[in-house]
Amino acid sequence: MIKIRDLEYLLAIAEQKHFGRAAEACFVSQPTLSGQIQKLEQRLKLTLIERQTRNVMLTPAGEKLIKEARDVLTAATNFEEAAKALLDPLSGDLHIGLIPTLAPYLLPHIMPTLNSTLPKINFYLHENRTQDLLQQLDEGKLDILILPWLPEMERFERYNLFEEPLVMATSQQHSLAAKAQVSFDDLQNQKILTLEDGHCLRDQAMGYCFSAGAEEDHSFRATSLETLRYMVASNMGITLLPKLATLNPLSNQDINYIPFAQPQPTREISLLCRRGYPRMDCVRAVATSVRNSVTPLFTA
Repeated sequence: MIKIRDLEYLLAIAEQKHFGRAAEACFVSQPTLSGQIQKLEQRLKLTLIERQTRNVMLTPAGEKLIKEARDVLTAATNFEEAAKALLDPLSGDLHIGLIPTLAPYLLPHIMPTLNSTLPKINFYLHENRTQDLLQQLDEGKLDILILPWLPEMERFERYNLFEEPLVMATSQQHSLAAKAQVSFDDLQNQKILTLEDGHCLRDQAMGYCFSAGAEEDHSFRATSLETLRYMVASNMGITLLPKLATLNPLSNQDINYIPFAQPQPTREISLLCRRGYPRMDCVRAVATSVRNSVTPLFTA
């Protein structure tokens, strides 16, 4: 009979592309891992691993079976989590994925309450870009995601958390800096500083700006919101920032944050989990806690 551990070894090799690193990831010796993979190949009468001097990769047969292996491992994990949930649904480890334009600004507001209201849950936080997080959620490496909603996320279970306004960020010397509010028309012919490709905030903010007749500054693309903030403070352009990223007083030096008149640009922050995920009581408790922590920040 094929063992779960053998599938874990196969998955580790697929991810690490190296027997030594795969063995380290599985906390076994390299000979142990290599020997078990050979036994698995003998049992299946298939060659799953292409062994070269420097590179290790899956054969076509291995590539076709690796998805099945992932599904089996996810099912085994779900079975174990379902059993734990029957004993105490609000306990155990919970791996949460967030994007870089949300995590550092949201976590200080939600983690104290999560830790106090759900004391038996061990929270593990993972920061990555949207597409990587969705893949990790699919593969069972993460339990839930908290991130801006996109139509491509329809395959997941969704809990709406809050709508976060986007605000205009300008230097104190900019022509728009004195305005109490900015409008759609104020963006006409403005040069907008943007994040680099791969950030979903870039697409959301730029879609709003471009429809208003703004132009992207192609001479620079930032890797983070903090880089954008420094560029704005230096009067090198204006940008749109999420409201949560403007709440720290230390972030307000030399920058004016101006709200938009209606219709206000926003991003909808949602909690995602896999359909059929066994710990739904835990998911709902986290969603409720996050809503309760964040909603007052936008209504004050």
